[in-house]
Amino acid sequence: MTKIKDIISALESIAPRGYQESYDNSGLITGAFNTEVSGVLVTLDCIESIVDEAIRKKCNLIIAHHPIVFKGLKQLNGKNYVERTVIKAIKNDIAIYAIHTNLDNVYNGVNAKIAEKLELENLQILAPRADTLLKLEVFVPAESTDKLLEALHQAGAGNVGNYSHCSFKVTGIGTFKPKDSAKPSIGEAGKQETVKEDRIEMILPAVLKHKVISAMHSAHPYEEVAHFIQAVENTNQQVGAGMIGELPESKTPAEFLSYLKNKMSLSMIRHTSFDGEQIKKVAVCGGAGSFLLSQAKAQSADAFVTGDFKYHEFFDGEGKTLIADIGHYESEVFTKDLIDGFIRENFANIATYLSEVDTNPVKYF
Repeated sequence: MTKIKDIISALESIAPRGYQESYDNSGLITGAFNTEVSGVLVTLDCIESIVDEAIRKKCNLIIAHHPIVFKGLKQLNGKNYVERTVIKAIKNDIAIYAIHTNLDNVYNGVNAKIAEKLELENLQILAPRADTLLKLEVFVPAESTDKLLEALHQAGAGNVGNYSHCSFKVTGIGTFKPKDSAKPSIGEAGKQETVKEDRIEMILPAVLKHKVISAMHSAHPYEEVAHFIQAVENTNQQVGAGMIGELPESKTPAEFLSYLKNKMSLSMIRHTSFDGEQIKKVAVCGGAGSFLLSQAKAQSADAFVTGDFKYHEFFDGEGKTLIADIGHYESEVFTKDLIDGFIRENFANIATYLSEVDTNPVKYF
């Protein structure tokens, strides 16, 4: 019996809510965590017509990329589409879950899907975040080091870029005297003890802090575990905004725009001119990505694919980077396939549907 909380837990294992932006509202918006799932409808936006589709398809869980509620609702009387959508979902016992900027900000998320569509290679996060890592320093008897290391690795510590099981170890002498009320695994109450210990240092994602600390206590032989945790300023190469990579083969600007139009199923592209002759390095960002143009230019991107550029922002390309504004919806619509594929892979017993409703509010004549 699969419950809503099971699906949420799986989704947030790849896109922790701790990675969402401060303005965002990812998470369970309506519904109860312990409800059994009858079916899942995956969509980019959750609006009234999506709830109607969920009703028709007997789905009691809608997974959307964009949250229907961004700001607090003080009233629910149906005066706008947000309130009407929420009311209809609640009346029909339909849960709405949003996985927004947390899915934008992980390596295998929204931007990786765009990169996959464009067949980009040598991928890297365009703007890695520097506020997501911690360092754990813990002291352990030398004979228990391997057991502790494995527990910490299993909890998610010690991953650095493309490397796992990363740690630093130095051996020294630890001293302590158990009090009368202590229950030491080594030594006796009231007696000074000297023990050969290893000092272990490991990097861990801040979102896994409680899980890692719990694993440390479970695997450590000591009643009181000497450890320290501190924030580090290192950027996290697995978390951040946008993505940058390279085309398999260089293309002229005209060839690239045609290629982009075909690969992303576009009817139009707003773009700037480009002074160079070939497009090879390409930066991408799903949704509104103009805030990343400076990073794209700094990394010598020949082209930057995103949505929602304003008129004057197009001048900032300066001919050095071809700005290709393909539209907000168009840049993120394939996120549905990303979420749908993950659900199907991990919950084969649940009926899962891709929404057939075009929720794009922008129309072209």
